[in-house]
Amino acid sequence: MTATAAEQNHLSSPSHPQRWLILGVICLAQLTVLLDNTVLNVAIPSLTRELDASTADVQWMINAYSLVQSGLLLTAGSSADRYGRKKMLIAGLALFGIGSLVAGLAQTSVQLIAARAGMGIGGALLMTTTLAVVVQIFDETERVKAIGIWSTVSSLGFAVGPLIGGVMLDHFWWGAIFLINIPVAVIGLIAVARLVPESKNPSGERPDLLGALLSTIGMASVVYAIISGPGHGWTSGQVLLTAFVGVAVLTGFVLWELHIPYPMLDMHFFRNQKFIGAVAGAILVAFGMGGSLFLLTQQLQFVLGYEPLEAGLRTAPLALSVVALNLTGLGARLVPKLGTPLTIASGMSLLAAGLAAIALLGGDGYGGMLLGLVVMGAGIALAMPAMANAIMSAIPPEKAGVGAGVNGTLAEFGNGLGVAVLGAVLNSRFAALVPAAVGAASLPAALASAGDAGERARITDAFASGLETSQLFGAVAVLVGGLLAAVLLRRAERTESARADSTGTPAAA
Repeated sequence: MTATAAEQNHLSSPSHPQRWLILGVICLAQLTVLLDNTVLNVAIPSLTRELDASTADVQWMINAYSLVQSGLLLTAGSSADRYGRKKMLIAGLALFGIGSLVAGLAQTSVQLIAARAGMGIGGALLMTTTLAVVVQIFDETERVKAIGIWSTVSSLGFAVGPLIGGVMLDHFWWGAIFLINIPVAVIGLIAVARLVPESKNPSGERPDLLGALLSTIGMASVVYAIISGPGHGWTSGQVLLTAFVGVAVLTGFVLWELHIPYPMLDMHFFRNQKFIGAVAGAILVAFGMGGSLFLLTQQLQFVLGYEPLEAGLRTAPLALSVVALNLTGLGARLVPKLGTPLTIASGMSLLAAGLAAIALLGGDGYGGMLLGLVVMGAGIALAMPAMANAIMSAIPPEKAGVGAGVNGTLAEFGNGLGVAVLGAVLNSRFAALVPAAVGAASLPAALASAGDAGERARITDAFASGLETSQLFGAVAVLVGGLLAAVLLRRAERTESARADSTGTPAAA
């Protein structure tokens, strides 16, 4: 399914006169939401001490936010399309601000977990409505650049969360990392109320309540299985059961959406090669970025010996490269010149090259890793905006919220999948190389059991070898997937051009 001529006119509607100011406001809200995905990690020692939190409590403090957010993304996007994107943006900011206040003042682990879940609801509404609003207020000539800036905020939030958390904890108590969100939420509420135009699906489709329930349960179950797999073991009953429930419920969701007149997610989108190509690329960009940062933090600390904050600072060039290239509008200028398929293929190839550089050059020092991070950043800066734009342009504009929900869900899924798959490759290689006398599958446990310095050196070398193997595996997966996405997008463009030539109507964007 591609956009009709009427939909193209909608897509080409004039830009909003205050569009760049609105973009700044929603990007600030987006940044706050993304920071809270990672900012809590550095506060774990403080939470354990001051709230007397157990290991399970800490895991739920961290995971409650991402589980609720990822489970509700599609539902939030559909609600924004039906009830109004401005309304849902205001609701998201309010829920996020209230949740942050409760979290900052929490006195028990249960209170903090509940507050984080509430923040996840607000985060899901913000993640979907911000991108949907970008699509509505920018015309075709500026949309790629605007989405590039929006994507930049995503990369920046993912990378600098631990750094901001560390700085806050050096000067304030742990609750301050949540209370700092409140002024942002208040500013955002005022600005959105005054500046953002309302938009929604004019057809007034009925709400798909069962679809919303199935998508929420299914996505939350799958993400939980991915999150808990490394800790509990991929073959544990808990992980396998949760994964099975998630896949079964999502299968039910697909069947339900295929047989109702007003589906939350129109499955016919998946017949569109342009949509499929962009979806595949989006998953693999998140796969490479999430998995590589997961491995990099371990390599910097366990192999190269940096402290946590030092390790976080040394991953910053990745985000800084993305920010620098997207703010200069490089990707937005290249898409019209190279075309979406070639832009995505170039970006994914650079991302794969960066992963390979880290694998082959980063084991002995930070110089090779720095090169790889900068190249990865360049690849992400090219590929992410082009793919987000391809996803959104493959979906009718009245379904922009659902499109944003799909984009956000793919990012969550790809990130979790990257951590899971590349982590599994690392653990498999490490377990195969570590001395049989140690028999441990984790580096800290293996080092603690080592008998002498020589054995500890062999264990560290084995871990470094596992990191190299997993990064190379990720590089190959990203490269192959990127080329496949580009081929699918190119075929879709040719099909649309042939259809346009035969009917005499403009091709879909």
